[in-house]
Amino acid sequence: MKLSTKGRYAVTAMMDLAIHEQDEPVTLADISQCQGISLSYLEQLFAKLRRAGLVEGVRGPGGGYRLARPSSQISVAQVITAVDENVDVKNCKGREDCQDGERCLTHELWDELSRKLYEFLDGITLADFANRPEVREVARRQDRNHLRHLMYRRSAA
Repeated sequence: MKLSTKGRYAVTAMMDLAIHEQDEPVTLADISQCQGISLSYLEQLFAKLRRAGLVEGVRGPGGGYRLARPSSQISVAQVITAVDENVDVKNCKGREDCQDGERCLTHELWDELSRKLYEFLDGITLADFANRPEVREVARRQDRNHLRHLMYRRSAA
């Protein structure tokens, strides 16, 4: 199984929001700059994330995006499925026509792996991952490198 760029970028962007959920709303330009994701691609992803009820937009000066509910209530699996990704490792995508139109010998194995993978990702919330010391350190480095901390200090003043 290979998670596409769409799923990886959606999780990365949502992690950025989760890490900064106590700050001002985060702009897509900020996420784009800090995470190295194209702004136009983020706009497409955030339209899907908004429709799924995972993010909400804030208009006006100081606007941007924030999580629609606490990061402790959003799983990585929810983010991935919100952008039309799935964690199915079966070649047949569940149609059971893996080999010459019929179920293959290893269908059950790949089906079980898909279920376990989904359960694993559904068991990790954005808060769980955002609170890992290694993740916090990467976020601090990114904020420092992109002068994000100065922006938040100025807006709080």
